[in-house]
Amino acid sequence: MQGPSFELYTDSSPNGFKITIALEELGLPYRLIHVNIDLGAHKQADFLALNPAGRIPVLVDRQAGIVLFESAAILLYLAQYSGQLLEQAAQPRWMAITWLMHHSASMGPLLGQRVHFDCFEAIPNPAAQKRYRTLTEDAFALLDQQLATRAWLAGESYSIADIANFAWLHIAAIVGFDFSPYHHLNRWYREVEKRPSVQRGIRLPAPAIGP
Repeated sequence: MQGPSFELYTDSSPNGFKITIALEELGLPYRLIHVNIDLGAHKQADFLALNPAGRIPVLVDRQAGIVLFESAAILLYLAQYSGQLLEQAAQPRWMAITWLMHHSASMGPLLGQRVHFDCFEAIPNPAAQKRYRTLTEDAFALLDQQLATRAWLAGESYSIADIANFAWLHIAAIVGFDFSPYHHLNRWYREVEKRPSVQRGIRLPAPAIGP
């Protein structure tokens, strides 16, 4: 019997969780290959042949002969492939894509920097900590504002924009960043967190842990 068309190279990280959540949500068969970053697997020649930047996740569609890296590109590909998680109507479709791109350009990188300076920097850098705490709190406030009048980021339908933002907020919660004062954002986070596909996705290839 032929195996699944999709192969996902990933580790337990927010960008990886975006894709495991999406694949679980869509119910698409896939083979998971654990790229253990702690052991340097992302710097090995076979992985660099798939993504020369040496970062996870990477999705390979064997049937189509397509190799994708960058989580936003993978989410868009899976949404187009499946016809799910991205509305066909122009307004909600482009709103979801807009919030996905905003996450990729802003929320994800900012939270990544805050996690680094608050949790992993060997010598504390108060200026950097203050900068990224302020910027991420501004990002929380913006998401809270967006969610004040709608159930999901793009409107009435759960989409790839929700998956992308949740994955990084999941890590933020694990390391102790408190966004509970943002009531609309917190309500949305709890709703996403309850989804069975999300519960499965954040445990692949293993649950994330704090510093």
